Amino acid sequence: MWKEFFSPKLLPGALVAALIAFPQAGLAESFWGKLFGGKAEKPAAIAGENSPGAQKAPTQVAEAGALSIPVASPIRQKVTEYIELTGNAASTNTVNLIARVEGYLEKIHFQDGQIVKKGDLLFTVQQDQYKSQLVQAEAQLRAQQAALAYARIEVERYTGLRRKGAAAQVVVDNWNFQAKKAEAEVASAKAQVEIARLNVDYTQVRAPFDGQMGKHQIDPGNTVGGAGQPTTLAEIIQLDPIYVVANLSEQEVQRVRKALGDHRLTLTELHDVPIDVGLEAGQDYPFHGHIQYVAPAIDPKTGTMLVRGLLENPNHRLLPGYFVRIRLPAGKVIPNALLVPNRAIQTDQGGRYVTVANKDDLLEKRYVDMGDLQGDMRVILSGLSPEDRVVVADLWRATPGTKISPRLTPATPSDEGDRP
Repeated sequence: MWKEFFSPKLLPGALVAALIAFPQAGLAESFWGKLFGGKAEKPAAIAGENSPGAQKAPTQVAEAGALSIPVASPIRQKVTEYIELTGNAASTNTVNLIARVEGYLEKIHFQDGQIVKKGDLLFTVQQDQYKSQLVQAEAQLRAQQAALAYARIEVERYTGLRRKGAAAQVVVDNWNFQAKKAEAEVASAKAQVEIARLNVDYTQVRAPFDGQMGKHQIDPGNTVGGAGQPTTLAEIIQLDPIYVVANLSEQEVQRVRKALGDHRLTLTELHDVPIDVGLEAGQDYPFHGHIQYVAPAIDPKTGTMLVRGLLENPNHRLLPGYFVRIRLPAGKVIPNALLVPNRAIQTDQGGRYVTVANKDDLLEKRYVDMGDLQGDMRVILSGLSPEDRVVVADLWRATPGTKISPRLTPATPSDEGDRP
């Protein structure tokens, strides 16, 4: 029988049959002893749930499975309250370049989209006729200057003869008239020279400021500058400095004025108000400038007030039309504000919340009212106390109701484990 029982073909089924055939403890122990040699202990599955080992196992698993989660207490510091707006970047100058004299377009001196400097030559219009007109005007000026010189000589000569009684007074008066007339004609000739010189200058269209060119609208060989129809050759926009434009709601205007004690800022004080600007997709505010203009009244159509800031843009990181985030100081200072890492903030249907560990190390939601962003830290206006322990990483594992093993860490953002 035992030989057949230990047959390789029957062994798996025999083991199961043995467990069923020998349910008594003594027989089972004898069976395992014969099978494996020596005194064998029963597996936990056979030993029964009432054994001491079976009672301790769940407790040991629970203690070993407590999650180690990084937590930190909010930091306290003095912060300035801000108003955050969404706006647009806008060019400080946009100019349509036109031909101011008529002629055919000879040459384009830039490539579409090129960055140019103030005074750079952009277009050349036919110059021959305008250069000839300048030569003609200069010649006319010299003729009038010669006539004036001759008239003055004659005035001096006949004045001397009149003193000697050798000339009539009427002759002297005539030459005085001729001298005055020559002076006027010289002035007119000088003006014609200036006009001719300006026309020559107008044949060269130059950049009025540092900026970026748009695409050219007219190809060389076309006639431009026709009377009554100014021809736009191209557009140039200024990128440095650059405007950022936003609209304050009536409530935000009242909030700012209340913080300032209803004191209306002068233009000089207004230009001292700093603003911070960031791209819509980012979290920080890398661009800094100042308020340049505030509308004198609220627009009744929109219920908002236009605010315009000016900032340097040397690397052209901001382009006209970009959506930007604008942060304005509201004028209020919070002396002991509580701040937590911005990444600790989560959202559900109930609003914004953070996950905190209570006194029993159980996780729970804590809904909060948020303030401004201070770098990577978020101001918490209400909902937290300085003693709370906020989960700052491993948020994907921090399920409310879970018992954890808190691991204290500085209240700064960290990438540690915050991803599945």
